[in-house]
Amino acid sequence: MRNEAEMLQIIRDYARNNVNIRAVIMNGSRANSEVTRDIFQDYDIVYFVDSVQNFIDDQSWISYFGDILIMQTPDKMDNPHAEHFNRFAFLMLFKDGNRIDLTFFQTDQLDKYVHDSQTVILLDKDGLFGNVPSPSNRDYLPTPPSEIEFYNCCNEFWWVSTYVAKGLWRRQLPYAMRMYEVPVRDMLMQMITWYIGVRTSFKVETGKEGKYFEQYLEVSKWGIFVRTFSDGDYERIWKALFEMGSLFRDLALTVSENFGYDYSIDEDEQVTSYLHKIYNLPTDAKDIT
Repeated sequence: MRNEAEMLQIIRDYARNNVNIRAVIMNGSRANSEVTRDIFQDYDIVYFVDSVQNFIDDQSWISYFGDILIMQTPDKMDNPHAEHFNRFAFLMLFKDGNRIDLTFFQTDQLDKYVHDSQTVILLDKDGLFGNVPSPSNRDYLPTPPSEIEFYNCCNEFWWVSTYVAKGLWRRQLPYAMRMYEVPVRDMLMQMITWYIGVRTSFKVETGKEGKYFEQYLEVSKWGIFVRTFSDGDYERIWKALFEMGSLFRDLALTVSENFGYDYSIDEDEQVTSYLHKIYNLPTDAKDIT
């Protein structure tokens, strides 16, 4: 597997030798010196070029970077009938395990490019970027919720929890788990992010999909969070749902107290009671009450 120095050399050398490429920047975790390096980190690279379309029309250049294991072009997937692009990404996983997410960006559209705070200039032939601030994770830090954002998160969590209960009672496993793992868990993840923000003055990054949660949650809360992940057994899903509700309540009360926001304990208690009622409801019930 090629190491970081080798990969960056390849990325720079290709750009230096191609007159179409005017500048190269690197974003993402490899631009953050505080992130621990590992073998699965991507190289998030942007080539600023005079013609994006040239690299789309003739893709023979890809072999310069290595042997492809699998590749994806999300811009083409999103716009299959487009005939011209000013921005185009090639997501490339190579057989040696390295991955480059390489985006080509048209130089005459530079005024539309938004700099990421985790940006390192690897090459700038024409001085397009001037003095770029030292890379930091400031764009990735969580922000405090507004009162309406806090309320909406709580309301969505408890509202969609009733969908999970309905799906479980009906023995509709795919529906129940979809509701549980997407809208309900999303709200829990948001509340955890705010809770960690409160504990750390919103100065730490919780990571994509909460990948750093374990570092900042108390051991007891992390343990409960782990128990919210269930399998396909209905009884264990019910137990996980109740664990999730308990954890959400605990976190939300801390966040609400910190900001002086109202937490609707009535919604919480009424929905929790409803969930227990559905849990105990006979499978042949003709009436919820």
